[in-house]
Amino acid sequence: YPDYIAENIFLNLINQAEKELLITTPYLICDNNLIKAIKNAALRGVNVKLFTPHIPDKKIIFQITRSNYKDLLKAGVKIFEYTPGFLHSKQILADEKIGVVGTINFDYRSLVHHYECGVWFYNIDCIKNIKDDFIKLEQVSTDMTNFKQNKILFLFCKSIELFHPLL
Repeated sequence: YPDYIAENIFLNLINQAEKELLITTPYLICDNNLIKAIKNAALRGVNVKLFTPHIPDKKIIFQITRSNYKDLLKAGVKIFEYTPGFLHSKQILADEKIGVVGTINFDYRSLVHHYECGVWFYNIDCIKNIKDDFIKLEQVSTDMTNFKQNKILFLFCKSIELFHPLL
């Protein structure tokens, strides 16, 4: 497709967030544009919280997701791993006004290759339900602020970034 619709929607949501940005994704294997946008949101003072699974379904993908934590944490993004099971939720909520819920992961295949679906919400009652879901998620998730990935594993994950479109 000539335009990356899902990625553009995510970038717009992230770039327009003023106070709070909440994201859940089972896979964080996205391009530099999205990572940079998330970091920039935190650096401009937005309270950014990112939720990923603590129990993986694919161990290599799990480690690649974690290899993105270091730079995000350094920028001030708060990262949480959902501990009761596998987190397969795909949500993004900005300033309790705009949200997207659907099948779109933060990975190349979802954002570029597959034409996945999401429902865009703006300033309607169900936004409160999405926010409540994030509050409950945080209560049962592990704060990853002090996370340190093994250096060899980190280098391995970064070395296969070239192959992200295939993952």
